[in-house]
Amino acid sequence: MYTWGMSKSQIITARIDPEVMDLVDRVAKAQGRSRSWLAARAIEKMVRAEVAMMDFIQQGEDDIAAGRFLTQEQMEEWVANLRSEAKARIAEQDAKAQQEQDKAA
Repeated sequence: MYTWGMSKSQIITARIDPEVMDLVDRVAKAQGRSRSWLAARAIEKMVRAEVAMMDFIQQGEDDIAAGRFLTQEQMEEWVANLRSEAKARIAEQDAKAQQEQDKAA
């Protein structure tokens, strides 16, 4: 049960290399924060990034299991088509620009 003045946060203990602790102290001092605050934010940021990566990987594995993927050859063909389409658009834009220049001259 939570009562006023009691924290809902959990306490952990970690061993930190002296060099890293010096960096923690440097950042904490520069930001006017405590070591504890900095450690909590760093852990939160790291685990959120890791969970996001794990979820991303799981989504990919689920897609593969469901047959939603491209083979290497299909991917290469798709990229080649994108390049061809982009080159065609650029050539079209260049032709229009040349026509505009010709009209202006």
